Amino acid sequence: MAIWKLHGDGTLKPGAVVAPDERLSWGKTIGLGTQHVVAMFGATFVFPLLMGLNPQLAVMMSGIATLIFLAVVRGRVPSYLGSSASFVGVSTAIYAAGGNPSHVSGAMFWVGVLLLIAGIIIHSAGARVIHRALPPVVTGAVVMLIGFNLAPVVAKTYWPQDQWVALFTMLVVVVLSVGVRGFVSRIAIFVSLIVGYVLSWLLDLVTGPITSFSPAAGEATTHLRVDWSGVVSAPWLGLPPVTDLGTWTLHGTGNVVGFHLPTFNVAFALIAMPVVIALIAENTGHVKAVAEMTGADLDKEMGKAIGADGAASMLATAVGAGPTTTYAENIGVMASTRIYSSAAYVVAAIVAIGFGFSPKFGAVISATPGGVLGGITVVLYGMIGLLGAKIWKENQVDFGNPVNLVPVSAGIIIGVGDVGLSVGDFTLSGIAFGTIVTVAVYHLAHRLAPAELTRDLEGAVLIVDRPGAYHDADADDR
Repeated sequence: MAIWKLHGDGTLKPGAVVAPDERLSWGKTIGLGTQHVVAMFGATFVFPLLMGLNPQLAVMMSGIATLIFLAVVRGRVPSYLGSSASFVGVSTAIYAAGGNPSHVSGAMFWVGVLLLIAGIIIHSAGARVIHRALPPVVTGAVVMLIGFNLAPVVAKTYWPQDQWVALFTMLVVVVLSVGVRGFVSRIAIFVSLIVGYVLSWLLDLVTGPITSFSPAAGEATTHLRVDWSGVVSAPWLGLPPVTDLGTWTLHGTGNVVGFHLPTFNVAFALIAMPVVIALIAENTGHVKAVAEMTGADLDKEMGKAIGADGAASMLATAVGAGPTTTYAENIGVMASTRIYSSAAYVVAAIVAIGFGFSPKFGAVISATPGGVLGGITVVLYGMIGLLGAKIWKENQVDFGNPVNLVPVSAGIIIGVGDVGLSVGDFTLSGIAFGTIVTVAVYHLAHRLAPAELTRDLEGAVLIVDRPGAYHDADADDR
């Protein structure tokens, strides 16, 4: 861990840049750390909620994971590790196949193992060994099919619970994301969740219960949009609950679970494994983005960063939380403030761990109305998918070349359409099958194609969260 030296007199002068091994006064550092918590907050508890996991536990483990990450990279890559969005589709597929949260945790644990191994390989052999296996065209396709595979979840589970609140919440996300300047735009998901939550409560007061689809009942019922019975009974202080999965039912009242041990299943692990490609891309992009902003050469930290995320994900999933990944939201904070101090991230991690000791906080989040989640996810899942297109664009992937076009076309349709391949009693489908086809058929096509079609295909995994996406000429006025 870095030993931080005081930046100047501890204040920030106009145009000044605070390096990762520097800090402002502790008062300002605590304020900045809290801002980092707000930036990551919405996504870090929304994603586990969508996976049927406990948001209180997720926030606590995100803080612990961040401390582990900063220790491994010696504070040179200032980052926050929050809940990963890439596993929402994995959990949905596992539940659909008859699994429970322990199976989800077990499958995600093995992704952490694979990510740790990838980090060790990259640290030992250099990043090119991974980049050759996962060129931009492949990485973009996998990220795209992971996001778009989730479309049926919005259409069948969340949106039907309250279509008008979902539509309103979706519009709030759009307005805050693109129509509002400043820090509020960076936490648009979080603010939209609050607005939708309050609207649902007001509608309950004014119009009474709604008759709509209820995931718990599996059919239309009459019910309140906001049910705070669990909030009332939850204590203010304490650890997340230990969950008896013997009483767990999909979409039931106990579907948001606390501490639990993972259960390992080969079929479910195969469903989750492809996500490691997205996580490598995310972490690689994060490190490159930080390097560009700070002016430091962080190539030697690449393997450490990826391996640290893998180890942190293993720890988080071992106790029943979701896996982690580096957060682009916090890059936005750094880009706009030009304060890259890793001390602020240590503060953010400690604050997040503190939130993890409030069951009342976790119960409030777990009671988020389905219509609100519908409005958020309809944008969020699309954004995840379009990150794949962003990878293609920024790497200038040429789809006039059939070596790029044909394998990716097949893989995306398989992933989005949840096409399956059955071998006996085992079925490989959706994200897993689409990823295998994309990677394997791309390399097969690369070998079969004439030299003139493959000459210009060498490249590296793209920066997924580039500073330019968050920082522009007006950033200092925000």
